[in-house]
Amino acid sequence: QVQLVESGGGLVQPGGSLRLSCVVSGNIFSINAMGWYRQAPGKQRELVGTITSSSITKYSDSVKGRFTISRDGAKTVVLQMNSLKPEDTAVYYCNAVVIQTMTNYWGQGTQVTVSS
Repeated sequence: QVQLVESGGGLVQPGGSLRLSCVVSGNIFSINAMGWYRQAPGKQRELVGTITSSSITKYSDSVKGRFTISRDGAKTVVLQMNSLKPEDTAVYYCNAVVIQTMTNYWGQGTQVTVSS
């Protein structure tokens, strides 16, 4: 089992920055990759970016060059968001994938609102 807890959301003006953290607990050594997703009101959940166990990252075109995913120690994954736009407003979710059991784990989500 894996547990994920996100933090760091809030209200920020356009052009500003926010740093989201995802703290992982449980069987962390079973995790093959982690990611950040987001879901805006009335829209489907979409991928923001991923980071593998070897720290290879990928990003969606909508955030490439503005967002960065990294690890802060063995148990925390960070989403650094810069140059935020109103369209980045969404609930952001942390995700962990365990291939061996074909399981996706999700955090509870953290709200990010970009508005002046």
